[in-house]
Amino acid sequence: MSWRSRGGGGGGGGGGEAAASKSAVSRKWTLLFCIGCFCAGMLFSDRMWSVPEIKDVSRTTRVDNETPKLVSGCDPTIKDVEHEPKDVYGEVSTTHHAIPTLDKKISNLEVELAAARAAQESILSGSPIAENLRIPETRNKRKYLMVVGINTAFSSRKRRDSVRATWMPQADKRKQLEEEKGIVVRFVIGHSATSGGILDRAIEAEEKRHGDIMRLDHVEGYLELSAKTKIFFATAVASWDADFYVKVDDDVHVNIGTLGATLARHRSKPRVYIGCMKSGPVIAQKGVRYHEPEYWKFGAEGNKYFRHATGQLYAISKDLANYISNNQHVLHKYANEDVSLGSWFIGLDMEQIDDRRLCCGTPPDCEWKAQAGNVCVASFDWSCSGICKSSERIKEVHKRCGEGENALWNAAF
Repeated sequence: MSWRSRGGGGGGGGGGEAAASKSAVSRKWTLLFCIGCFCAGMLFSDRMWSVPEIKDVSRTTRVDNETPKLVSGCDPTIKDVEHEPKDVYGEVSTTHHAIPTLDKKISNLEVELAAARAAQESILSGSPIAENLRIPETRNKRKYLMVVGINTAFSSRKRRDSVRATWMPQADKRKQLEEEKGIVVRFVIGHSATSGGILDRAIEAEEKRHGDIMRLDHVEGYLELSAKTKIFFATAVASWDADFYVKVDDDVHVNIGTLGATLARHRSKPRVYIGCMKSGPVIAQKGVRYHEPEYWKFGAEGNKYFRHATGQLYAISKDLANYISNNQHVLHKYANEDVSLGSWFIGLDMEQIDDRRLCCGTPPDCEWKAQAGNVCVASFDWSCSGICKSSERIKEVHKRCGEGENALWNAAF
């Protein structure tokens, strides 16, 4: 039976109108319901997609007026992320104070690097590693004020004995000097052209007796003093961690206590070159003492050298000794050792100190100064580039110009 047959004949028109009315009402409510859902959805979406509060914004350098605006200025939850200017100044001040500490750490690392390089070079060259290079880490634990290297030769046995009898402490006193005052003193010498010959055996016997000789991997010779100087500083800085490294000739009288007090005043300076500064003429004439084969490098004939410390005695700080050690293979050697040393420092940011107490004359000069309370650091004769007949006269110089034993042991560096 069809849908229409159920409704009957006459009543079919009234039932159709009622159904149409109900359908129209349903469409209106459906439309209102959809509009309501849409509004509710928009309200919900606005709450979900509002911009959150900005936190932990990293500080970066920027131009304020170019910063994009994330939200309108009416949002009270966003706070200013910039700190006060005083915080920046505080950080700069902290960094400034940290720089000296970093410099100290770098300097210590350079000492260790120099020791490692010296040991490596000895291995690569096939040479036996010197005792002072085998255990540098043990000695480096002890901090010294200065290492004094007395330049000497195979033929200078009498000079060495005269120094031992005057200003250089011996045996237990020398050890006490190292432990209590932080001062190391050694004669410095290499080996002969025929290594292991009679000259070397004589030095080995002398070392066994006195224990005050520092052997270098270097062939001795007057024309090789510049090379010897480089090797001395490289070996010394690898063996002892000191504030200063001093080179002195074996025919010069030295007051160790006064030298230590003089150097201690410059401890806070990183790169120091101390001595009696001069600027002598460049000798172009062959066969003359102090002849400079490379005189042409210094300009026209008759020109003078740049200022440098005279070779009888000079001191350099640890940073400069490290510089020599790290660059010894490329540092040029001139005929005169003191000129070579001065040339290595040209162009470096260092302080050159001219102290005339490091080059006093022998009596009566140093004696008058000592009586006036101005004790000399070193005394020698300019005419002899050292004390004339030093093995015979140094005892007299020590007696008349020495600082006295108590001055050394009572000194506080």
